[in-house]
Amino acid sequence: MIISSGVIFIFLLFYFLIIFTPQPPVRDMVYARVALSLAAKNKADSYSRKQYKEAKGYYISALSKWQKENKRFLYSRDYSIVAKLAKLAAKAANQAAISSQISYSNLKTSLKKKIDALNNLDSNIDEMFTSYPLTTETRNRISKGKMLLKEAEIIYNKGQYLEADKKITESEYLLTTSYENASGNLKNYFRSYPEWRNWIDKTIAISRDSGDYSIIVDKFSRKLIVYLEGTKKYEYSTELGKNWVGDKMVKGDNATPEGMYKIARKFESNKTKYYKALLLDYPNDEDTANFKDAIEKGILPRSANIGGLIEIHGNGGKGIDWTEGCIALTDREMDSIFRIAKVGTPVTIVGSMQDLHHVMKR
Repeated sequence: MIISSGVIFIFLLFYFLIIFTPQPPVRDMVYARVALSLAAKNKADSYSRKQYKEAKGYYISALSKWQKENKRFLYSRDYSIVAKLAKLAAKAANQAAISSQISYSNLKTSLKKKIDALNNLDSNIDEMFTSYPLTTETRNRISKGKMLLKEAEIIYNKGQYLEADKKITESEYLLTTSYENASGNLKNYFRSYPEWRNWIDKTIAISRDSGDYSIIVDKFSRKLIVYLEGTKKYEYSTELGKNWVGDKMVKGDNATPEGMYKIARKFESNKTKYYKALLLDYPNDEDTANFKDAIEKGILPRSANIGGLIEIHGNGGKGIDWTEGCIALTDREMDSIFRIAKVGTPVTIVGSMQDLHHVMKR
């Protein structure tokens, strides 16, 4: 009986020792660890960094506190703070996972819109400025912007949205600033449009009143248009001087002049190296006056030469602007023009037959 009572006492003693021994919050820690793992799988370390970092901080603090409590005397251990930190870690991790999914989805949508917008801008740049004489620096910036856009599209399709975002941001900056600079240059050039329009109207009126041919060269659209009795009769693609934007200032500037001219001479194949040619009366009186004024104002040096020998000639069809200021057609088109043109036929050269508003909308 005494032995039985002793056994029961010992059993109860161990029972109460076990019951009152502080237990670490293993379940809370496991749950926090699982929550962190799920958050990482949802790329919270990339798309919800602040919350993920906070959750990880709570978890590391819980582990540290757990280790400190384990070093204390068994019955003086207190795991309540460990449990609290573990629960905070789990809560922050779950929030990070949700936030990451939202950020991931929003970024994906946002980047797709940016890519579409930049591709549209890229098309506008090609349409407006492929043949426009931009500076080498601007051309290089556009090329780099296009390259970054293509790279961004590739990694976007692989789901690497953060890397795609970096490339898109740089591409957007390069393409947007280049487009703005080029557009500013274009707007400045089109300030002469009212004068161009006046020349165009006069040239068409001359054709209508004389019942004969007149020619208008639209530099921006690369078109040579033939009018008969005031009505458009033919249209041909042209190639111009390598530096065609703006009026011709001086010999050797590779610019195609702007103004109202006439055919001064016709050269058959044996008289020109460009198949056939129609020599214009450049420089006319207005060109000469402008040239002298530029010298007097110091815009041009006194040693400058106004130049001449501006022609409509053959050997065109190269697909680029390559002349020293002349207007080039294919030999077949040159034959057509040569047949109808004569000495005295008006040839008006303008920057554009359309105003800037219509040009920008094309």
